[in-house]
Amino acid sequence: MVISKLKSRLLGKKEGKKVILLGLDSAPPELLLHEFLPYLPNFKKLVEKGISGPLRTIEPPITIPAWASMVTSKNPGQLGMYGFRHRKGNSYTDFWIANSESIKEKTIWDILAEEGRKSTVIGVPPSYPPKEISGNLISCFITPTTDNYTYPSSLKSEIEKLVGEYTFDVVFRTEDRDTLLKGLYDMTEKRFEIIKYLIKNKEWDFLMTVEIGLDRLHHAFWKYYDRKHHLYEPGSKYENTIKDYYKYLDKKLGQIMETVGDDTIIVVASDHGTKRMKGSFCINEWLIEKGYLVLNKRPAEPTALDKCDVDWSRTTAWAWGGYYSRIFVNLKGRESEGTIDTKDYEAFLDELKDVLSEIPGPDGETLMNKIVRPEELYGTTRGDAPDLMASFDDYYYRAAGTIGHSSMFLAENDTGPDDSMHSMEGVLIIYDPQQDLGVETSGASILDVAPTILHLLKSKGAINDANGKVIKEVLKG
Repeated sequence: MVISKLKSRLLGKKEGKKVILLGLDSAPPELLLHEFLPYLPNFKKLVEKGISGPLRTIEPPITIPAWASMVTSKNPGQLGMYGFRHRKGNSYTDFWIANSESIKEKTIWDILAEEGRKSTVIGVPPSYPPKEISGNLISCFITPTTDNYTYPSSLKSEIEKLVGEYTFDVVFRTEDRDTLLKGLYDMTEKRFEIIKYLIKNKEWDFLMTVEIGLDRLHHAFWKYYDRKHHLYEPGSKYENTIKDYYKYLDKKLGQIMETVGDDTIIVVASDHGTKRMKGSFCINEWLIEKGYLVLNKRPAEPTALDKCDVDWSRTTAWAWGGYYSRIFVNLKGRESEGTIDTKDYEAFLDELKDVLSEIPGPDGETLMNKIVRPEELYGTTRGDAPDLMASFDDYYYRAAGTIGHSSMFLAENDTGPDDSMHSMEGVLIIYDPQQDLGVETSGASILDVAPTILHLLKSKGAINDANGKVIKEVLKG
């Protein structure tokens, strides 16, 4: 610890608290804070000595935009970010993928930079292309190649000297789970080696990293863990795979704890939780059946909507699939072949909301469907907000956007093997080595994280129009 403090002074580090935010994509409180906690001594120490509890996320509970909401304290409507994909103008078929340029609001590290403070940011979505920051940045899993992924650009050679070629993500929708598992561990090992290197060798006040591997693990191996999963396989060689990876992450956390001094507060947070996936609801098939979406010719096999022969002149609504469904109205004056008059728009939306809300499950059971207009969730909406946002059975069912299925419900995902869905509660742990609290928090929101981090760092900066606030247990501590 003395050596660590001496090195900090040699690097020009100002005296005062530092904060590390360890982001664990998709970590649910049911596992990290309860079922697995007895097997995770380092996480257990953080929980027993710190502040911990569930962290309510935003809707939709998706990696992009959830991490962006965490670091800006802005909801998706304010960010104009409703998922990975976004419409190009009012095109029926063209889209673009959200990236670092999509974030127009100030992040935690932007505000700290205004005070002359430095940050290290590793894999926080969306962070490609890498933008200039006061400190160091490594881009996230949406990075397409290893050509350009760091700021400053010279950091790339340091990384590759340390771990070889950097890995941003793994292909997780695959039947080759052995190869996936090996790649996942290799990716995570490299990431934590880099984290330790940057902790020791760079100047920083705030360090944030996101480990995407946990999310990939959940999606690929949940059916081997969850006995309630409709595809559960008892006695599988993968039945302890999820638990083993949590134990591995616990060891990595321990290494970080050994690397930093007692002037460093450790925060653990996730962007959403995880639960079993019941299957997929074919939203565009339903729209076709009800006469809202009209095809000139039905595809012979499951086909993406943008590859289908749609008669837009007779179509009134269509949808995108995913963890939830974005539903678009074919509105006159907005879409090139609009069919719904603006004077009928409100009534048409109300009609769609009512019928979508009443969709039953595959066996006629009642589902907890939530159909909302974006402005009802967010107030402000920017960018290409859909007309309606639809989640099915409290996110237990995905929305399948492909067309050409023989059933309205599928047992699996329509875009590749997938075992899990996202849930609305992630985790939050705040541990200050100089305090002994052991406090449970309740009611914390993902939008509270940025104000809380700035408070812990005694920043005088503030997020304009922040949706969140400093977590009350931190103020008491």
